[in-house]
Amino acid sequence: MIRGIHHPGITTGDLDRSLAFYCGLLGFREVSGFGWEAGTEMSAFAGRIIGIPESTARSVLLHAGNAFLEVFEYQTPVSTRSDDRSLSQQGFAHLCFDSDDVIADHARLSAAGVTFNTPPTDVGPMRLCFCRDPDGNFVELQQITDPASDMVLRSVQG
Repeated sequence: MIRGIHHPGITTGDLDRSLAFYCGLLGFREVSGFGWEAGTEMSAFAGRIIGIPESTARSVLLHAGNAFLEVFEYQTPVSTRSDDRSLSQQGFAHLCFDSDDVIADHARLSAAGVTFNTPPTDVGPMRLCFCRDPDGNFVELQQITDPASDMVLRSVQG
């Protein structure tokens, strides 16, 4: 049986830039990292698993709170972004991170040059805002302002 979500994975064109965003600005910490070079036994093994033969990649697994995030950078084939998705398009739309103070996070990230769709907005029992990571992926910051209404906490607590 499925126990839950362990981690989403995203691909970036610049792993160091993504680490500056996810670790430096959002507070994730690196748990592990790995990679492989084209033409190696590991490349052949990874190519069979991921369906990209003769690839070269490096990856890190990040952790914050109850969330893991895996970030990949492919050097071969070169990773490019082929769309400018909106939140309404089919497919994975965004990553949502739990915040203990969305207003403070918004101010801190804005000061670091991150652009947001709107300032933090109260929506029922939560406060939220959306920005994009350095690769254009949508990131939602969410703060539960009424813990009694948090369905996730209620389901875990029984």
